[in-house]
Amino acid sequence: MILLFHQAGSGKDEYATIAPRLATWGYASLRIDQRAGGDLLGGNETVKALGKSADYLAAKQDLEAALSWAETRKLPVILWGSSYSASLIFLLAAEHPGAVKAIMAFSPGEYFDDKQLVAHAAAGVGAPVFVTSAQEGHEIDEARNILAAVPGKDKEQFVPKLGGVHGSSTLLRDKNKDG
Repeated sequence: MILLFHQAGSGKDEYATIAPRLATWGYASLRIDQRAGGDLLGGNETVKALGKSADYLAAKQDLEAALSWAETRKLPVILWGSSYSASLIFLLAAEHPGAVKAIMAFSPGEYFDDKQLVAHAAAGVGAPVFVTSAQEGHEIDEARNILAAVPGKDKEQFVPKLGGVHGSSTLLRDKNKDG
């Protein structure tokens, strides 16, 4: 079960073309509208219902709810985050070590007031971790610093040789012409 969490200004439709591809490869997935988002890549019903976007850290409760739901499915859970949610999944994995089998973080960073929050959480992650980012120095460094805090060797950082776009948008053909 892959839980798909979107970036700032976005919603579940960030994964509208990605989720069907995952299904063809045999993965179940859930994409949600978090309370911090918008209509960048489609609508966001949660933000619409609230009347405004919440701060990034407030969205953690949405990720928690998705994980609670996924645990009832009795399948291994992979957390997939984009931008600020790529950071939040480290907090989630550290707090629920037995529930998370792997992390895929697209453009994680220290997006919160506490500029060590994500790295501190990453130090408590025991699951395999994959991180990637756009080909931009600051993004690459942020991802590298967070990944360095993850204990063990079952971790990987991918830096694209060409282009790359912030967050999971890097996988969308209309957002990343370099593929």
